[in-house]
Amino acid sequence: MSKIRLLLVDDHQIVRAGLRMLFQAEADMEIVGEVSSGDEAIQAVRDLKPDVVLMDVVMPGMSGIEATRRIKETSPEVAILALTMHEDEQYFFEMLNAGASGYVPKRAAPDDLVSAIRVASQGNVFLYPTMAKLLVKDFLQRSEAGTGPPSEELTAREREVLTCIAEGMTNRDIAETLVISAKTVDRHRENIMHKLNLHNRIELVKYAIEKGLISVS
Repeated sequence: MSKIRLLLVDDHQIVRAGLRMLFQAEADMEIVGEVSSGDEAIQAVRDLKPDVVLMDVVMPGMSGIEATRRIKETSPEVAILALTMHEDEQYFFEMLNAGASGYVPKRAAPDDLVSAIRVASQGNVFLYPTMAKLLVKDFLQRSEAGTGPPSEELTAREREVLTCIAEGMTNRDIAETLVISAKTVDRHRENIMHKLNLHNRIELVKYAIEKGLISVS
């Protein structure tokens, strides 16, 4: 089994040391590099080709937000997971808009962070509970302002597929759960995106939360 290749980006050496100890205990993870700035992160992604980048948001010089944006422009296949002490809306939504696959506060339990890494490595979005609540708030505000996605009805099957996507399931998982082919899952996904005028998994998750298809604990 191939290991998840991790790049750690944080300007505090003691934080990186703690993360190193955490991930070295995981049999399916391998730390391929550590850097302390956004500029170094961009170069390290080119050189080391990690699967997941664990990105601090606020650092001297280039921020984690800008580094995330630039990395996703050149290496869209690399998953980026924000790990930060900042839990306010501004940083959260800016990181998601830059292309991050999740946002984990540094106060999170180690098991949550390990789970987030695995989820991100599979191309899915990890929603930490307090961060997911910000999505709910944002969607409610957009709905009240009339700027959210249109409310065109989905078919029963499309609602099932949307729920599975929002829960972080892969196409293969969805196909097995609903007893349909992976190609059928892809077709439903395309139909959902078109009907709701959505463009990526983040927006699908937000829509599913708003409609009550998944709950936020």
